[in-house]
Amino acid sequence: MDSIGPVGLQQREGAPGCSQEGLPCPSDSSELVLECLQQFKVTETQLQQIQASLLGSMEQALRGQATPASAVRMLPTYVGSTPHGTEQGDFVVLELGATGASLRVLWVTLMGTEGHRMEPQSQEFVIPPEVMLGPGQQLFDFAAHCLSEFLDALPMDKQGLQLGFSFSFPCHQTGLDRSTLISWTKGFRCSGVEGHDVVQLLRDAIERQGAYSIDVFAVVNDTVGTMMGCEPGVGPCEVGLVVDTGTNACYMEEARHVAVLDEDRGRVCISVEWGSFSDDGVLGPVLTTFDHALDRESLNPGAQRWFEKMIGGLYLGELVRLVLAHLAQRGVLFGGCTSPALLSRGSILLDHVAEMEEEVGEATRVHALLQDLGLSVGASDAELVQYVCAAVLTRAARLCAAALAAVLSRLQHSREQQMLQIAVATGGRVFERHPSFLSVLQKTVMLLAPQCDVSFIPSVDGGGRGVAMVTAVAARLAAHRRLLEENLAPFRLNHNQLAAVQAQMREAMVKGLRGEASSLRMLPTYVRATPDGTERGDFLALDLGGTNFRVLLVRVTAGGVKITSQVYSIPEDVAQGSGQQGILLNWTKGFSASDCEGQDVVCLLREAIGRRQAVELNVVAIVNDTVGTMMSCGYEDPRCEVGLIVGTGTNACYMEELRNVAAVAGDSGHMCINMEWGAFGDDGSLDLLRTCFDANVDQASINPGKQSFEKMISGMYLGEIVRHILLRLTSLGVLFRGQQTQRLQTRDIFKTKFLSEIESDSLALRQVRAILEDLGLPLTSDDALMVLEVCQAVSQRAAQLCGAGVAAVVEKIRENRGLEELTVSVGVDGTLYKLHPHFSGLVAATVRELAPRCAVTFLQSEDGSGKGAALVTAVACRLAQMARV
Repeated sequence: MDSIGPVGLQQREGAPGCSQEGLPCPSDSSELVLECLQQFKVTETQLQQIQASLLGSMEQALRGQATPASAVRMLPTYVGSTPHGTEQGDFVVLELGATGASLRVLWVTLMGTEGHRMEPQSQEFVIPPEVMLGPGQQLFDFAAHCLSEFLDALPMDKQGLQLGFSFSFPCHQTGLDRSTLISWTKGFRCSGVEGHDVVQLLRDAIERQGAYSIDVFAVVNDTVGTMMGCEPGVGPCEVGLVVDTGTNACYMEEARHVAVLDEDRGRVCISVEWGSFSDDGVLGPVLTTFDHALDRESLNPGAQRWFEKMIGGLYLGELVRLVLAHLAQRGVLFGGCTSPALLSRGSILLDHVAEMEEEVGEATRVHALLQDLGLSVGASDAELVQYVCAAVLTRAARLCAAALAAVLSRLQHSREQQMLQIAVATGGRVFERHPSFLSVLQKTVMLLAPQCDVSFIPSVDGGGRGVAMVTAVAARLAAHRRLLEENLAPFRLNHNQLAAVQAQMREAMVKGLRGEASSLRMLPTYVRATPDGTERGDFLALDLGGTNFRVLLVRVTAGGVKITSQVYSIPEDVAQGSGQQGILLNWTKGFSASDCEGQDVVCLLREAIGRRQAVELNVVAIVNDTVGTMMSCGYEDPRCEVGLIVGTGTNACYMEELRNVAAVAGDSGHMCINMEWGAFGDDGSLDLLRTCFDANVDQASINPGKQSFEKMISGMYLGEIVRHILLRLTSLGVLFRGQQTQRLQTRDIFKTKFLSEIESDSLALRQVRAILEDLGLPLTSDDALMVLEVCQAVSQRAAQLCGAGVAAVVEKIRENRGLEELTVSVGVDGTLYKLHPHFSGLVAATVRELAPRCAVTFLQSEDGSGKGAALVTAVACRLAQMARV
């Protein structure tokens, strides 16, 4: 294959002429042209290699690993959300650098989902050369002046304007409204700007101008603007692709995969910056002699940026020119003659290629363009030139497709979807002027990424509308954030509020123990000691609750506790028939057996055993699950003197000094007190902490005005609290685009188990979305994040209130015993405590904060109701034996 050697280059630079010797015949010309254009052919295998290499470069950059200058950069743009169609309002856009030596100001009105689309108003200002090359302050003052001049001419209300800044130069962005210029390009050389935040420079200039109050919300490049300016279709557009003078892409990446952000939730738009991709291993084989020649003649020779130079519109015309000059010098085109124009860099532009590339056979315009270059056009030359244009553009489109396929593969893999359905917004003059480019791109993407169903959507004025949309989305999210915080603020309890709950519970405990009016019953359980490890024997435990009845044989030996059990289902006619089963206060959990409430259930059980006459049993103790939990853990840890249940309901018990229990005679020893703390606050002491959502849940419950503490803590109610908050946020337009769904109106649809699942650290945001979508909630990623925050706020308050209660209990024990420091363990059971990923940690942290002189260990109970009941019996037998001795 022939190459362009030094002689050829010298001739192009200054010696146009004709090469008449050995001119090929016309039939040979086509073959020689096609042979030359074989250099531009890229095989499927080569495209796959490029795709894989670029994908590897992307993932390496995302991980924050050091990458060579030839790699992609993967820069976070801090755009965290795509439009969902409800954005409304007037926005100002300032574009600098998008169109060379000019500046554009736009007024963009967004009408939301219902309104018709309004065309933006705009004005372009030419930037004087002395401003482009002068002090940076002069440039930004010029921009602020143009902004004021544009706004002065508009009849609209211009108070509190929100501005999006399109700044298309290499920058290091550290926030949506923070971007530091790395280096000037495109002929700008203003001093005092590189290394500085361009948003702050613009804000300072606007303030110096003093004409308008303008808030610069966001700084955006043209690729992000293209993605954001895409008209909303069936789904959100989450990829932007620009092929203009240069080329780039952006897409919405999972934030947890972006090392520099240190975020674990949500998404962020990443600017791939793939123009710098120059992996010689995979690009070397597809580089032509013309690519090397173009690099030598470029403004940045040796800097390579091969990918951009093979795709970007700034270079496509130059590649065509180099090929045509080579073929002319070979005697294949133009009768073997060149011209000064053909040998001059920049004489064939992207627009020329677009005109020459139009339908093969339509040669009139091609003839005219070539003649304008001073060329003598032969009969077949026009058609052959069209082949050259098509070859250069086809290669560019296929390479671009390989890069886009890498982005799509990344999305499909990171979202773990078998088939990725996604919209790609396209922008730039190559797409606008070359319809064939998109056609080739689509076919090649289908070949390289068959697992992706891609829709290509032309962006509508990405530079203007897109930047306005970024600003609008940022403004919408900021407004929604304020509303979210306002509604969740009552759930975020501070130290003083928690200390007040602790003090109120402590006061209620003392009153209840004295027999005074209190929301805490403080019931004696007649359990006077916890296990000390010397208990021995076989004990039978009967566990009645829910729809099952368990019989357990518990053997307590020096080696531990061994349990054998049998479960019996309770027939409905028994559960709701005659009760012949301390004194039952009231049935719950679906039981309504007659003749039991107000009766001593131990006596009822003894009588039933007597009627059977099959076995001799002594009913030693009756135990609730909270006491059982404490005793079960107490066998493993003698310091366990508190029991806590946080499941469907909540309760606590602890070992109190007998002298403080007015209901039981005696001044020495201990007594386990069943606090029945679910009713704490029924006297109004918690009213300052109750929200309107708590009130809604209470009113809809089967026992309004009762179990106040339980309704703020336990698993039966947390999901309902969350549901009521979601309803409120939806009515405010913060969630689900303001669209109320019947499913969300359904009581108890939001189970408390969903809080545990949604708040799990191991779940990606897409899994959170899947949980909510299974509930029939049509949501975006932003919605999923906000639902997560609602769940976190509700469960955190519950855990902190629970911790405040435990702190009151352990501090009471410490003060009872006159200790400076107390070491104590708490036995805990309940699905909410055990299954929620953060509940237990929050409880412990709150106890440490409120009871710093108590070293509290939390132990999770196993079978508190069965094993615990047996251990209560074992302890009672031990104490009885000691009394006899």
